[in-house]
Amino acid sequence: MYQEESDTMGPGPGPGTGTAPGAAATATGLGQLLVSLQLTDSAFPSGFYTLSHSLEGFAHAKAVDSGTLPALLESLLLHGVGPADATALALAHRACRAGDQDAVAAVDEHLFATKLGREMRQAATRTGRQLLDLASEVFERPEIEDYFARVVRREAPGTQAVAAGVIYAATGVPVRQAVASDLFAFCASFAGAALRLRLTDHRRAQALLHGAAPVIEEAVEAALRRELPDVGATVFASDIMSGRHERAEARLFAS
Repeated sequence: MYQEESDTMGPGPGPGTGTAPGAAATATGLGQLLVSLQLTDSAFPSGFYTLSHSLEGFAHAKAVDSGTLPALLESLLLHGVGPADATALALAHRACRAGDQDAVAAVDEHLFATKLGREMRQAATRTGRQLLDLASEVFERPEIEDYFARVVRREAPGTQAVAAGVIYAATGVPVRQAVASDLFAFCASFAGAALRLRLTDHRRAQALLHGAAPVIEEAVEAALRRELPDVGATVFASDIMSGRHERAEARLFAS
C-alpha cells in the first residue's frame, strides 16, 4: 500500500516559478497548495477544456439529463477515473519521488493499455504531453523535463494522469492532495462540458461540484490503497458512448 508522505513533504515552488527559495509562499508552507491551485485552474492550458469525458456521447444518446448528471459523475469517479487515472497518478507520484523513471513509465504503459477506445487514449496522451511540455517550462524541475524527454522519444505514452503524478511529485505536492486536486479538475471539466452541452446552468454546476466532494474523498482513499495490477476502469457504458462519439458526424468535444 502507498503510504502518504506528510503534508510538509518536499520543496514548494522554486526555480522557474517566479519565487526564489525562502520566498513568502515557501516560508508559509503555501507553495504546494498554490501549485495545486494553478494546475487545477480552468485557465491552465492542459487541454481539459476540449474533453467531455464521454458526456457528449451520453447527451447525443439522450441518456443523461440535469437530474441524472450527479449519478453519472459519481459512477465515473468511483468506477472510472478513480480506479484508473487516480490510482495511476498515485503510483506515478510514488515512483517519481523514489527517482524511478522506469517505474513511472511502467505505470504509464499500463494505464494507456487499459483505455479501450481510441478516443480516450488519444485524449489522455494529448493532454498529458501538453501538461508535461508546459510544466517543464513553468516549474523547471529536472524530473518533469526528463520524463517529458522520454515521452518525446516515444519511450512512454505520456498519459495525463501519469504526467500529473510526475509534476505533483516534482513540485513537492503530497500525494493525497495531488490525487484530490486532479479528481477535482476532472469534475470541473465534466461540469464545464455539461454547461456547454446545456445539461445544466452555472448555479447547478456549482452544486454538482460541491455534491461531488464526498465522492472525491472516497475515490482518493481507494486510489491510495491500490497497486499497479488494480489500475483499470469498469465503466462500460462510458466506453460505448465514447466509441459512438468518435464516429459522430458532428461533435463539440474531442472525447
